[in-house]
Amino acid sequence: MRNITLRQMRVFAAVARYRSFTKAARELHLTQPAISQQIKLLEIEVGLPLLEHVGRQIHLTAAGDELLRYASQVTELLREAGESLAAMRGLKRGVLKLGAVSTAKYFAPSLLSAFAPAYPEVTIHFTVGNREEIIQQLAANETDLVIMGRPPRELITIAEPFAKHPLVVIASPKHPLAGKRRIPLERLGSESFIIREEGSGTRASMEHVFAKRGVPIRVLMEVSSNETIKQAVMAGMGIGFISIHTVGLELAAGKLVMLNVTGLPLIRDWFVIHMRDKRLSPIAVAFRSFLLEKGATIIHKTAEESRSILRAASAQQ
Repeated sequence: MRNITLRQMRVFAAVARYRSFTKAARELHLTQPAISQQIKLLEIEVGLPLLEHVGRQIHLTAAGDELLRYASQVTELLREAGESLAAMRGLKRGVLKLGAVSTAKYFAPSLLSAFAPAYPEVTIHFTVGNREEIIQQLAANETDLVIMGRPPRELITIAEPFAKHPLVVIASPKHPLAGKRRIPLERLGSESFIIREEGSGTRASMEHVFAKRGVPIRVLMEVSSNETIKQAVMAGMGIGFISIHTVGLELAAGKLVMLNVTGLPLIRDWFVIHMRDKRLSPIAVAFRSFLLEKGATIIHKTAEESRSILRAASAQQ
């Protein structure tokens, strides 16, 4: 393994990522024969086949899977080294890899928009997924920081709260409970709910508070999208338990109402999370500090501005 080069590792990682010599060659600005040659030299050094061809498909062998894990670590360490040295030179460049659960997508762009002007040379890789997908990215070191409402218990992380996360029950304005005051939570035991999928942080919070009060949840439909919950509730199919950050515009427009349920909203926190053993790049450190200092204010301000714009538009109609 002593004679393996960084170029060979980069070539191998690109082929493994795309499962294609052609696409790897295009990314690395090499010819396809050059890609093939580097892979052959790497396999000679390793002493095991790394790739296998099944028809027109390229697959990793067991040795290929194992080497890819180390190749990814090497690439990440080089990136971190480059950014650390850039910071020592006083440069504000690098790559910020941020992941967020789907509920956070409603405010995360505002956070990034406020952060980015101070770092014009920074490239931001922003991914949105369900809770399981974001946890997998975190565990695989594919992201520097993640934003989610409930820290993962299955990983050893550092989780820091930076903003409040209210969870509410929504209904159609035509629902019999709309406009009523101090609705007992027990009254909702007879209502039909449209809820998020198993494993969702919002669903886990709902199940916890309902179970604590001994209230059953009648599930009419289980979905993986907040948008689908909102549309189904607006159509009168049932009621929903959802983050208030996802329904600000619909509430302001009168398309949805927030039920006045005793003990709600349920106030949780938004967390910025990274693996405990992860050495954060200077850019990731800067964004983490930015969230802890200004995140809550920006989220609140963005929500207020959206509601003000909607009210002004409604007044002109």
